[in-house]
Amino acid sequence: MDLKNHSTIKQQAGPSGNILTGVLFIIYLAALVWILLFKLGVQFSYMDNRSVNLVPFGGSSLSQGRIGWSELILNVVIFVPFGIYAGVLFRRWSFSKKLSLILVTTLLLESLQYIFRIGAFDSTDLVTNTTGGIIGLLFYQLIERLATTRTRAQNLINIIASIGTVVMIVLLVLLKTNSLGIRYQ
Repeated sequence: MDLKNHSTIKQQAGPSGNILTGVLFIIYLAALVWILLFKLGVQFSYMDNRSVNLVPFGGSSLSQGRIGWSELILNVVIFVPFGIYAGVLFRRWSFSKKLSLILVTTLLLESLQYIFRIGAFDSTDLVTNTTGGIIGLLFYQLIERLATTRTRAQNLINIIASIGTVVMIVLLVLLKTNSLGIRYQ
């Protein structure tokens, strides 16, 4: 067996791994849209007003003159999986192409919030969501290096993502049914 071909085969994930990763990514995207665009099915008072914030970390990210760190952190965290999935699913793409995908997706979601009056177009969200995607891309690169092969890295990501997906769905269902003791309405 030719070593060059063997290492190429070793680097490729099997079809079942790719399918699982794709399914997990679709579930993640559905949850992302439900959270960001449909606001978990809750009508908030600010939804009737269209607004645009073109100054990052100003305007809408300020609450009583202070930066709302919890919202900023959540905006970063919610896009980390996007970066990880982009790393796994689009591994042949350059880093800049993956970064463009993250930025365009964020820009699309922000624009749709404005167009459908379900949130504001906020440049802070563009920055924080894109930062989360970059962290996800870098995290995937680290996992790939530590796992030594792409197949192992993808398998590890699939295990973590499967557990995370189940936890996310359970939390969203509990939140939606008011079973957590936390009110988001």
